[in-house]
Amino acid sequence: MSGYVLASDIAKLPVVTLGGDDIAQVKDIVFDAAGGSVRCFTLSGRGLLAGPLKRDLLWSRVHALGPDAVMIHDENALAGDDQAARDAKSSGGDVIGARIMTEGGTDLGRIVDVIIATGRQPVVAGYEVESSAQGHHRVLLPVIKPVAVSGEMVVVPDTVAEFTAGDLSGFPEAAHGLQARLEQES
Repeated sequence: MSGYVLASDIAKLPVVTLGGDDIAQVKDIVFDAAGGSVRCFTLSGRGLLAGPLKRDLLWSRVHALGPDAVMIHDENALAGDDQAARDAKSSGGDVIGARIMTEGGTDLGRIVDVIIATGRQPVVAGYEVESSAQGHHRVLLPVIKPVAVSGEMVVVPDTVAEFTAGDLSGFPEAAHGLQARLEQES
């Protein structure tokens, strides 16, 4: 079963081994810009004076993502000078701060967070958007089939604007509604 979580809730989670060792914390999440999947986590050390680590954590090496921690089998799960981690980071993209618009040209606002559908292969399920037209009101928008994604703009089908949620508890209904509509239109 899949649930939804905000990317900002994953940042700062501890990375712990199945043996209980607290070895790092999540710094950033790197997404595959084209496919919307989670590629890897960049890491920082634990503690007040700890800085960024030179090792990353590929999603394929995560044992479980829970509400309180990212679980890995052991420290060997962290990539050192790993080509796969470099490839994951080079194809990733950052959409925080980007504008989100419909194909018809309606400006839906600025992306302030990413909604991730958790599960075996977590994917971007939508965005938390701050709309300047509605007095900086924030809404959650499901995004199943973005038309285009760049660091400055995300373009979505016009239908997306009809399906919003005020919080994560209402997000599944909005996502299912959008999915049903897109299937009808196909």
